Amino acid sequence: MRDAFAAELTALAGADPRVIMLSGDIGNRLFDKYKSAFPDRFYNCGVAEQNMMSVAAALASSGMRPIVYTIAPFVTLRCLEQIRVDVCYHNVPVVIVGVGAGLSYAALGATHHSLEDVACLRALPHMSVVCPGDPIEAGLALRAALKHPGPVYLRLGKKGEPGVHQKPPEFIIGRGIVLKPGQRVGLLSCGTLLPESLAAAAELERRGVSTELVSFHTVKPLDEALLHRIFSRFELVATVEEHGLIGGLGSAVAEWLCDQKPVKTRLCRIGGPDAFLHEAGEQEYARRRFGLDAEAIVARVLERL
Repeated sequence: MRDAFAAELTALAGADPRVIMLSGDIGNRLFDKYKSAFPDRFYNCGVAEQNMMSVAAALASSGMRPIVYTIAPFVTLRCLEQIRVDVCYHNVPVVIVGVGAGLSYAALGATHHSLEDVACLRALPHMSVVCPGDPIEAGLALRAALKHPGPVYLRLGKKGEPGVHQKPPEFIIGRGIVLKPGQRVGLLSCGTLLPESLAAAAELERRGVSTELVSFHTVKPLDEALLHRIFSRFELVATVEEHGLIGGLGSAVAEWLCDQKPVKTRLCRIGGPDAFLHEAGEQEYARRRFGLDAEAIVARVLERL
């Protein structure tokens, strides 16, 4: 995802001189092409994320389109006050990019896990929260975020994620993408678990459970029109996310559902537990431990059916 992000960033900066990149002391080689093309529009702010966020807010207030980039827990939780007061309170168009979301950096321990960021940022007024599901969506999400008039949190994986889309879909903040139609189960996948969700949908089909798969990339604002359609059609709707069950996509959908007329469709929320992972291992291992791989998704859906 981050390679696709860097390529799209370079292209967009060439078309818009207001685009400016701020890095929290990572991604230096990743942005070599960008820096060589726009050396006066790249700032390594060091390991000083709070200050970096305030600088970005000032740049946005001055008419620039700043993009703040570093590891997800450090660009969100470490500088949450600056995001709230400097960015959201003034409703300025800062694009906050968290790389290595969820369990992407599982091997580096709990300091680098990011299972609470969506919960914290979606609670802030004016903030949009976008979680692309594959490299194509990552590039499209950045393009959409730079057109958005307010702050956007863009939640990325790291590198090597498989592509899901065969060609670029229409990508609009607040509107989900139906990848595969179905008739019995609606699978709403958020962010980096999209490939696992695709595998789970295929396995459910193999077992005779017709499954619709949606890339539900925007947690805030929700695609309410799509939710109305989904909850009127399916026996079960399952949200899938590499985020804790508290405050993520599943919580957002449950909150929305509480405000609707009674529906017969049941909601199943699949996400991380309310716990830290006190172990080290690669992302695949961490997903298995937390029940976030395709096999576990299939098991949860069948259990609820």
